[in-house]
Amino acid sequence: MSAMRFPPQFLDEIRARVPISDVIGRRVVWDRRKTQSSKGDWWACCPFHGEKSPSFHCEDAKGRYHCFGCGVSGDHFRFLTELEGMSFPEAVERLAGEAGLPMPARDREEEKRQENQATLLDALRLSAEFFRQTLQEADGAKARAYLRDRGINPIVQKAFGLGFAPDSRNRLKEFLAGRGVGNAEIEGAGLVVHGEGIAVSYDRFRDRVMFPILDIRERAIAFGGRALAPGVPAKYLNSPETEVFHKGQVLYNLAAARRAAKGSNTLIVAEGYMDVIALHQGGFENAVAPLGTALTERQLDLLWRTVPEPILCFDGDAAGLKAANRAAELALPLLRPGRSLRFALLPEGKDPDDLLRDAGAEAMRDVLDRARPLADLIWMRETGGGSFDTPERRAELEGRLKAMMRQIGDESVRRHYLQDVEERLSGFFGPAPARGGGRGDWNNRRRDDGRGGAGNARRNAAPGAGRRSPVSDRMARSSIVGGGARVSAAPMREMSILVGFVNHPLLLREAFDYFADLELTSPELERLRSAVIDVYADGQPHSREEILAELDRRLLLEPFQACEAKLQAVRLWSFLDGAALEDAREAVRQALHLQHRYLSLHRELRAAEAALATDGDELAHAQLVEIHREINNLAGTEALIDGFGLLSGRPAKGI
Repeated sequence: MSAMRFPPQFLDEIRARVPISDVIGRRVVWDRRKTQSSKGDWWACCPFHGEKSPSFHCEDAKGRYHCFGCGVSGDHFRFLTELEGMSFPEAVERLAGEAGLPMPARDREEEKRQENQATLLDALRLSAEFFRQTLQEADGAKARAYLRDRGINPIVQKAFGLGFAPDSRNRLKEFLAGRGVGNAEIEGAGLVVHGEGIAVSYDRFRDRVMFPILDIRERAIAFGGRALAPGVPAKYLNSPETEVFHKGQVLYNLAAARRAAKGSNTLIVAEGYMDVIALHQGGFENAVAPLGTALTERQLDLLWRTVPEPILCFDGDAAGLKAANRAAELALPLLRPGRSLRFALLPEGKDPDDLLRDAGAEAMRDVLDRARPLADLIWMRETGGGSFDTPERRAELEGRLKAMMRQIGDESVRRHYLQDVEERLSGFFGPAPARGGGRGDWNNRRRDDGRGGAGNARRNAAPGAGRRSPVSDRMARSSIVGGGARVSAAPMREMSILVGFVNHPLLLREAFDYFADLELTSPELERLRSAVIDVYADGQPHSREEILAELDRRLLLEPFQACEAKLQAVRLWSFLDGAALEDAREAVRQALHLQHRYLSLHRELRAAEAALATDGDELAHAQLVEIHREINNLAGTEALIDGFGLLSGRPAKGI
C-alpha cells in the first residue's frame, strides 16, 4: 500500500516515539567498540549484505540508517519492508502499536484492493495444494517418473512444493470452485485462460510438472510448468502478469536462498527452475533464477540487497555467453562500492544439473571458485579473437572500453574501472619486441609479470639505460613529477589528504577504506597515517581533539602540526579545522582522485621509459609522449581546482 494514505504527521509521530535502534536491534548485534548508545549512535554488521567488520550505522536522533558498505539507507518503515518483507501498511501498523498510537481510518478503495489481493493469494495457495496432492495420485505417475529420471529426490520435491497439473481443461477450476473461490479470483490469479473469443475459460496449466513461485514472504504468487508431452509449443510456461505477480521483480527461490546465503555470503544465479533445484540438492542452497527472461534492474537490486557480489552461472555455450554479456551490460551503469557481479561459465554443453550428476559437487564448486569479475568478462568479450596490430585498431579498442566504463554512475567505481582498463591495455599491447626478435619474447614477459611487458620492464630494465629520458624541462620542474622525491619534504597533496581526514573525523567514518588504502610516497606521512589508523581503530574517536590527543601521546603531534602549518602557508583552507564539512569533503575527494591518478601515471611513466631505453622504437616513444601529455593535463587540472572554500568563507588554492 502506498505511503500516501498515512498522514506525514502520523508517520513522524511514530518515528519520534520509537527509537530506530529498537527496530533494528532485533535483527543485529551492536558493535560495542564503535557504538555510543548514550548518544544514540549505533554500529553493526550490515543485515542486508554479509560483512565481517561493522559498516552499518543508525542514529536515533535522525531516525535513519545507512550502510557504508552496500549503500542501503532508510527509516523505520523501510527497514521492516525491505529486510523483513512486510508491506508498508503492515510496518506502519506494527510500529504504531509499539508507539501506542491508534491507526488512522483506512481508505476504503485501498482496503478493497488489499482484500482483492488477499483473495488472489488464497486462490494461488489452494492451487499449490492441489498440484502437490495431484503429484502423489495416480495421474501424477508420469510426473513422478520425470522427476525421478532427473534425479530429484522426494525430500527436495517437498522442499520446493513441486506438483502436477493433470491433463484436464477444468480439474483445477472445479477444485477451486468447490473451495468457494469465485471466477473473478481464478481469472485474476492467472490460473485459467479466458477472454474474448473464449466461451468457457479453461485451466492454463495442463499435463505439466508444476513449480510454485513464491514471494519474499514465501507465499505462492504464480506458477511455472514444465510440459511432459513432446512437441508442446511452450516447454516451460509461466503464469501471466497479475496484480500480485510481476515476473521482472521476482527471483525463483529468493526467500530460501537468502537464508542460505548468510553462511556463504553469496547467491548463485542460475538460468531456470531445474538448475536451482539441482544446485540445492547438490548442497548449493543459495541458488536463485529469473523467470524465463534476462535479468532486470529490479532483480539485480534484489540480489544486491542480499549479497555484494552474486555469482551469475551460465551454460558454457554461445547462448550462455550472450546472456552473461547482457547481464554485464545491464549491471555496468548500476555498479557502486559493494555492488558488483562475478561470472561462472560452465563447461560447454553442460548445465548445473548435468555437471552435478556427471562430476559431482566438487566440480561445481570448482566452477564457482573460478568465477571471474565483471571487469574480466568485459575485457574477454572486447579482446577475444580480435586483431589489434595497427594503432587505429588499438585506439578503437581503447575508446570502446573507456566509453563503456564511463557509463558507470558511481564516480569512485568509474575511476577504478578506467584505471583497470588502462593497466590492462598497457599489459595487453606492451612494448614492441626488440628488433630482430619475435612476439614470443613479449608474450614471455607478459606471463612473467601478469600485468604485461611493461611490468617486466619495470623490474629488469634500468630506467634511462642507454638513452636520456625525453622528459621536458617543464615536466622535470613540475610538482606532479618531482613532488615526492625528497623524504623530508612530503608532497603537499599527501599532507592535504591526511590533514583533511584528521581535522574532519566524519570523513574517516564515511571513507575509512579510502584512507586505509591510500598509497603515500612519503615515509614520514606513512608513519603518521598508520598512527591515525591505529588510533581510530582502537578507540573509534569522534572528534578532532580526541585524535590529536592520541597523536600527542604517541609523540606524533608535532609532525602533524608541521603539516597544518604548511597548508596554512599556502592557503589550503579547505583541509584545515575551520573549513565547512562540505568543503573539506569535496577537497579531500578531489585530492584522493589526483593522488590516485598521479601514482598510476608515474607507474606508467617508469614502465614507458624502461621500454624506450630497451626497445627504442616509435611505439615506445609514442607511449611516452602520451603519458607526458596526460601528466601535463593532470598538472593543469591540479592547478585549476579552486573554490573549495566558498562555504568556509574563503577560496582555497588547488593542490
